[in-house]
Amino acid sequence: MVCSCLVRLRPTAIKMYMATHQFSGVKVLVTGARGFIGSHLCDALRRMGAQVHAVSRGLHSGGELRWWQVNLTDIETVRKLLTDIRPEILFHLSGHVTAAPALEFALSTFDSHVVSTVRLLTAATEIGCKRVVLTASLTEPQGSASKVVPSSPYAAAKWTSCAYGRMFHALYQTPVTIVRPFMAYGPMQNTHKIIPYVTLSLLRGETPKLASGRWQADWIYIDDVIEGVLAAACLPGVEGSTIDLGSGIMIPVREVVDQVVTLVGTSIKPSFGALPDRPAEEIRAADLAYAQDRLGWRPATSLEEGLTRTVAWYTEQRRATASLFNQKEELR
Repeated sequence: MVCSCLVRLRPTAIKMYMATHQFSGVKVLVTGARGFIGSHLCDALRRMGAQVHAVSRGLHSGGELRWWQVNLTDIETVRKLLTDIRPEILFHLSGHVTAAPALEFALSTFDSHVVSTVRLLTAATEIGCKRVVLTASLTEPQGSASKVVPSSPYAAAKWTSCAYGRMFHALYQTPVTIVRPFMAYGPMQNTHKIIPYVTLSLLRGETPKLASGRWQADWIYIDDVIEGVLAAACLPGVEGSTIDLGSGIMIPVREVVDQVVTLVGTSIKPSFGALPDRPAEEIRAADLAYAQDRLGWRPATSLEEGLTRTVAWYTEQRRATASLFNQKEELR
């Protein structure tokens, strides 16, 4: 299909990518390359020898990636980008992400998700891209289309974007595969997300202010997400499918936070109930049947192991930052 040789990404995982292709020399385009999943994906692709073209809203350069600053809502700009690069695989990960229900996010999420997705799907179909990987969201509503109501503009935008992806595959044979990462976490995540927020607050000696903590989520470590995304980009026969990438287990936020407190080794107690719970948030676990049967994928990282790695990374980053600050002070 896209590549030739087989590779095992993680030998400890069960049947891990029995047919996953190597990316060496393959030209790929990643939108949202500076985001949490995007940055980890670019690192993995680079290590595997892919020619990585990375798209960002802001000006960026450096590393072994070829960076492009592009407005993905302009069709001619998108057409030129894909015509100039002619990627074999397109990973579309960009877009404004927020679960907040405020009206102010209606236009920004529509433009950054729906408009950009349709533009990219059109251009990718025109150049004959061999695989387009879109990302769904766990916040998307489930059930009959005539009865469901999205809980936020973001949820509605992701829901609509994925519908376009399925339509392009059905009508124009665009090789679209949709992956749905559940509650992904790990190193390099936005510090406003709950695990880094709690970790860094505790490391600073501050009390994290949280909602009730009763909300449950399906937590999935970033390395497992990336392996699932890579498999979805290579394996034949999964075009047109939506693939859940999660653990299949629901764990309350409070339990996760308690584990972080233990790992940090502090007596500080988070303030649960200091913030209101968000209304109408989706609560569901990933259905792993398809990913296991068609990708040979299942998560290999337990929550305990993933949190241990994550807390260790943020602890080391904070230590390195403090050390650099002290060195600068000594030079004054």
